[in-house]
Amino acid sequence: MRVTPYTDDGLRLWARASGRGAPLVLCHGGPGLWDMFGDVAALLDDTATVIRWDQRGCGRSERCDGPWTTERFVADLDAVRRHFGLDRIAVLGHSWGAQLALAYTLAHPERVSTLVYVGGTGIGPDADWHPAYRENLLARLGETPRRLARWRELADRTALTPAEAREYAVLQWSVEFEDRERAPDLAERMADPWFGVNGACNKALGRERRRTWGTPALRAACAALDVPVLIVDGAGDIRPRSAVDSLERALPDVRRVVLPTAGHHPWEEDPEGFRTAVASALNRSATP
Repeated sequence: MRVTPYTDDGLRLWARASGRGAPLVLCHGGPGLWDMFGDVAALLDDTATVIRWDQRGCGRSERCDGPWTTERFVADLDAVRRHFGLDRIAVLGHSWGAQLALAYTLAHPERVSTLVYVGGTGIGPDADWHPAYRENLLARLGETPRRLARWRELADRTALTPAEAREYAVLQWSVEFEDRERAPDLAERMADPWFGVNGACNKALGRERRRTWGTPALRAACAALDVPVLIVDGAGDIRPRSAVDSLERALPDVRRVVLPTAGHHPWEEDPEGFRTAVASALNRSATP
């Protein structure tokens, strides 16, 4: 079922609901990308009513000039919740979406039954993970020198055609998987259909994260959070998983599952392990 929620400032969002059971809202990565959770929905449709949506100005949602702030995106997520008439939801976020899902849970803990935090980077500063991520990215790309050279060529350009932007994204996404043989095909699937990356959104939210993440206030807020949290990591994620230790240490009610054969998108490389972990968290939150 495809629907059109409206934000409180009148923007149209793309959203889709499927499955049956307690509501689970998914927050995609980026910033500036779109929902790529079709496989996640298929895995969990018999466990939850899965609600997918494209964040403002991205993907199939109405294009706009922002504002690009976490506070605004938290309000948009709440608009999705209200549109479906839900009092409480489970929230699953991946990568940047994990940060958004955490921010929403901190802002509205009474509206969240459980938080599933997938492939995030913790609550410390960028220095905890970004240098190692960059090193790992270049090393993976360098496994095929021609691919690294092409990625550098595209990265150095001031403007890209839509076809070049898609090629650049696929090259970069192809290093996110542990299965090196399947990685190119999996990255191509992520880019089909291609909606274009919202660069303004990506840059603005990146700047905001560098200003606001890694603070004592954020750690204190996480320490006071009375919501169960499941952290799911792929052991092969090129973002160092040690960065997530900061979040795990801060939370009072947390469980962590590391899937040893998976990378940044664990549902693609260990679907059964991912499904089991998430279903267990949802069932736990549904138990009185």
